[in-house]
Amino acid sequence: MSASRWDTKFFASTRGQIIILLRRATRTVEELAQTLGLTDNAVRAHLSSLERDGLVEQRGARRGSGKPAFTYDLSPDAESLFPKPYTAVLGAILDVLSEEMSPEQQENLLRAAAVRLGEEYKKSNTGDVPTRLEAGAKLLNEMGGLAELEETEESYIIRGFSCPLAAVVPNHPQVCKLAETLLKDFTGLPLQENCERNGKLNCTFVLDHK
Repeated sequence: MSASRWDTKFFASTRGQIIILLRRATRTVEELAQTLGLTDNAVRAHLSSLERDGLVEQRGARRGSGKPAFTYDLSPDAESLFPKPYTAVLGAILDVLSEEMSPEQQENLLRAAAVRLGEEYKKSNTGDVPTRLEAGAKLLNEMGGLAELEETEESYIIRGFSCPLAAVVPNHPQVCKLAETLLKDFTGLPLQENCERNGKLNCTFVLDHK
């Protein structure tokens, strides 16, 4: 199925909304049905279609007090629906850098690249802290990620549910520093990268309350 068919209209459809929800986290039929306001059977029909298209996979079961509920997640092929420009080229470049440079040199180079990349965007370093952080989350979304701003008693967190650089992070985790520097420069705030790299990749950038 051609990726060109998956456009804005698709993501506005029920199946597109299921894809977006599963991109955030693994879910059961019941959880999807409750969020979308549909019956369990209606959700199962959509999931069956998405499974046939190779976009969704049944991953396991959650055991509770009753019958185990099967969980669903996106297949690796589903990530091709979302823009991830130049990841193959970036991966090759990072392979070469790993052979030619020390880890510290690589990190310094990536941070310099992030500053250069940030020059292409209008910085959001004015306004209150939440406004600037919201703009930072939006920037990650524009780059092909899925990020939202959260606030706890201790900190603000820009949490990414899908990493736009996921294809290269497993072999080159230092690229997370590129995103950290980009967000710092863009927002003018001292965010710290605390990404989760075990299993499904989740970007996490933290700003403690002062």
